Amino acid sequence: MDSAAREIDGSVMEGGGQILRVTAALSCITGSAVKISKIRAGRSSPGLRPQHMSGLQLVSDLCSGSLQGATIGSTDISLTPGKIRSGNHTADTQTAGSVCLLLQVALPCALFADASSQLCLKGGTNAEMAPQIDYTVKVFKPIVERFGVHFDCDVRMRGYYPKGGGEVMVTVNPVKELQPVVMTERGNITKIYGRAFVAGVLPYKLAKDMSVAAVRTIRKEIKELYINIPALQEKEKAYGNGNGIIIIAESSTGCVFAGSALGKKGVYADKIGIEAAEMLLRNIRHNGCVDEFLQDQLIIFMALAKGTSRIRTGAVTLHTQTAIHMAEQLTQAKFTITKCEDETYIIECEGSGATNTQL
Repeated sequence: MDSAAREIDGSVMEGGGQILRVTAALSCITGSAVKISKIRAGRSSPGLRPQHMSGLQLVSDLCSGSLQGATIGSTDISLTPGKIRSGNHTADTQTAGSVCLLLQVALPCALFADASSQLCLKGGTNAEMAPQIDYTVKVFKPIVERFGVHFDCDVRMRGYYPKGGGEVMVTVNPVKELQPVVMTERGNITKIYGRAFVAGVLPYKLAKDMSVAAVRTIRKEIKELYINIPALQEKEKAYGNGNGIIIIAESSTGCVFAGSALGKKGVYADKIGIEAAEMLLRNIRHNGCVDEFLQDQLIIFMALAKGTSRIRTGAVTLHTQTAIHMAEQLTQAKFTITKCEDETYIIECEGSGATNTQL
């Protein structure tokens, strides 16, 4: 193992898989070897889960790297990156592990390849404790495009807990460098829409109930907008049984927010609809420009961009603070967080200006 490897404590702050994702991606992009210890030390099942392992293998594959210690349950890994390669890369969690989290770790790396990359990601498309694929496409994608990131996402099969079986094909175009992004003006909410779905053997009525309850909940607070949440029965492109809802709000300045929830055994469908609606309302009550889930996903792009990014948010989450901590350790980026009078926060970052030497 290279003695110059950066030592990263995987148990600090949020102490979860996010530390692995940010660290592995930045190791790959900066070319610096990392050694991560105490991985998920505080979790009920510490160490690597199948999803983390497939994410690390995907990054190692993308950067022709040498990965050591990546076995299920392992609490120590080391990654020595090589040259980032374009072309076809596949990652399969073989569980309902989230394809969106696989994309989170692989996307930044693929931006610094010599040509476009095709990522075939298999697992859960709508999984607990992770963004739903609809979130990635409708909320994450339009905002990261402002940094100059361009990717296409083809959902070939949706997969649900516990089997997974979903498949998403992602094509990523490389960039010379990323642009900084300024999002400080929220504007007014102009549009609310979404999808309530059932898949497999579950009755269509569940989708209707989720949609009706969600619309009713939002109506109490937002009276003037048309809210469009169709109820859908997924047949062909769905593997396994599942139900859920995602609701998206757009603002006049192009900010995008979401609330979502997945069905659980023994929980009434209208409860799921209300949960998603309340999550959305909570994220648009503060005057920030991103929701609590997008916040931390943007940190790595702010850190890599050339120039100063500024983003207005609601309360800064522990996930975001953790991502900032990792980004500052592994790049030259400098972050500051300022609390404003209206209880929003401005996250400012002087980016490290990473350049793609292969283009």
